Amino acid sequence: MKKPSILGLRTTIYKVNDIQKARHWYAKAFETKAYFDETYYVGFNIGGYELGLQPEEGLKGEKIESVVSYWGVDKIQEVYDRLITLGATENEKPYNTGGEMMTATLKDPYGNVIGLIYNPYFKLSE
Repeated sequence: MKKPSILGLRTTIYKVNDIQKARHWYAKAFETKAYFDETYYVGFNIGGYELGLQPEEGLKGEKIESVVSYWGVDKIQEVYDRLITLGATENEKPYNTGGEMMTATLKDPYGNVIGLIYNPYFKLSE
C-alpha cells in the first residue's frame, strides 16, 4: 500500500505580542517546558505534536477565528477551569457535541483561540 503524501498534523502556531511572556504562560498552561526557545520561535512538544509561538508582526488587533486546533484532554472541564485561572478567557464553554464527545474553546492572553476536545472515539495509530 502506498504511503499517503499527507502525514498528519505536526504543528499549530500561535502568534503572540510578547514571546517571552507567552513562553512562560504556555509552559504553565500545558504543563511542559519548551524544547526550542529562541527570540523568533518557541516550540513545545505536546503529546507528540508541536505547539509553536511566533512573534506577531504588523498591526495588533482582534484575531479572527479561522482554524481551531483542538488539544486532546481526558477531563475537559478540569482543564478548561485551570486555563481560566491562568488568565485565559471563555470563548465556548465545554459542551457535548454528540455521544461522549465534548469540545470547548478559550482565548489565551494574546487573543489566540485554544481548542480542547474530549474524544474517546479517536485513537492515535501506533
